[in-house]
Amino acid sequence: MQVTASMPSPVGADQHATPHVQYLRFALGSGHYAVAIAAVREILQVDAMTPVPLMPPFVRGVMNLRGAVVPVIDLSERLLLEGVQLGKRSCVVIVDIDDAEDGPANTLGVMVDAVYEVFEPSALEATPAFGTPINPDFIAGMARLNNQVLAVLNLDRILAQADLSQLVAAHVGH
Repeated sequence: MQVTASMPSPVGADQHATPHVQYLRFALGSGHYAVAIAAVREILQVDAMTPVPLMPPFVRGVMNLRGAVVPVIDLSERLLLEGVQLGKRSCVVIVDIDDAEDGPANTLGVMVDAVYEVFEPSALEATPAFGTPINPDFIAGMARLNNQVLAVLNLDRILAQADLSQLVAAHVGH
């Protein structure tokens, strides 16, 4: 299944209008989260992954994506939640992460328990300073969908190459 990102609508004369941004809703354990669809390249069923020795638990391995080697991150483990339990609905969401140092985008796979839908909230609300099961620095905002409030994850922050490299180095050092 491939997902294409839609471009935000251009803002006309009204400077206070917000562009229409779509989000992908998915499950990690018993929680539901969202990410901006603009970062999502495609969604794949979990396929064969090659484990990489000496990696921390959040690195599930690498996979072959049309000839390119792509690291696969267990998003639950990275967020210090319970790890993804592979099941029929488990997916690898292929994402492009902007490098903070103006380098090319990094392509990574993030493993999630299930993918549900693409939606467009009316607005993002501020992230609460406490009361979320994950680090508030990893949350871009809160979105409402029906009667549910979802944390919209900041993948650029969660999957920042410098931070992941430090975590891997610290793990290998043990």
